[in-house]
Amino acid sequence: MSNSVKPHCVLLSTGGTIASKIDPKTGLALPTVTGKELFAKTGASLDNVAVTIEQFSQVPSPHMSIEEWIRLSKRVTELLAREDVNGVVISHGTATLEETAWFLDLTVSSPKPVVMVGAQRNQSEADSDGTRNLVDGIKVSLTQEARGQGVLVVLNQRVHCARDVSKQHTFNVETFNSGEWGCIGRITPDKVIFRRGVPQRTHVPLTTSSLPLVEIVAMYVGASANAIQGAMAGGAKGIVIQATASGHVNPEVYEGVLAALNKGIKVVVATRVTQGGTRACYGFDGSSARLQQAGAILAGELSAWKARILLMLLLQNEQGEKGIEGYFEAQI
Repeated sequence: MSNSVKPHCVLLSTGGTIASKIDPKTGLALPTVTGKELFAKTGASLDNVAVTIEQFSQVPSPHMSIEEWIRLSKRVTELLAREDVNGVVISHGTATLEETAWFLDLTVSSPKPVVMVGAQRNQSEADSDGTRNLVDGIKVSLTQEARGQGVLVVLNQRVHCARDVSKQHTFNVETFNSGEWGCIGRITPDKVIFRRGVPQRTHVPLTTSSLPLVEIVAMYVGASANAIQGAMAGGAKGIVIQATASGHVNPEVYEGVLAALNKGIKVVVATRVTQGGTRACYGFDGSSARLQQAGAILAGELSAWKARILLMLLLQNEQGEKGIEGYFEAQI
């Protein structure tokens, strides 16, 4: 069979643990494995597909930047517009993988599959999970069932949607989890099985070459308003509060939020709790209900870091406050 009739995906390699090996001089892992070297490890397991490899970047994922996100979104959009490309796979470090996945899910509108893969064990380890995850990701990217599901995250034989997935363990290969909703599919040796679809998708097109500054401020016992004041002084256009429980802060942080709102800064309230999301309740100063009454927006089920991404994109598009609220209400 010729390559012209094989299903075709493009692998964009960005670095991360999946592309790392031990530097013999230091004994520490660095992302030095190229996309071509990574793909070569798959051997004959993908003989029935055509894969084009692009070295997009070569960085540890904590070094991923918003500028790189924008460039990556544009490149993925360009590739998916080609008739000969069935899907795109992105190899990426797991530290910020869920953030990149959500950014791409929001900004790429094509129904063609985009699949992100990573690894918890570098290529120097005998039981590295990178090659298996890459093979599984390519298989998922070429399935009809993956179309229209947005950006998917594939590790450890599980398929997750970008909105729900988060990294839950620093070292275990069973690190990505989708909370109370669970994964949407799994991979067996001979097929990909989808048990449910993505319930909703949000698209916010990129309209500028840069995004407004949005900072995240954590709430904890004894927290002050200093971080909010610092964000305001630094020119933040938006602030996401990583609150307690269903969206509550103490009186000091509450006063800081009121000051930010009075200056026209958009404030979104998320929760540090992994499941359940935010909801308006309680009547004390700093409660989620009082914050909402003051003009803050509840993040629903989005984590603080995913709420930040959505808010940046909405501010970039100059959405009115009612429009921003509507987008976040859809995440409940």
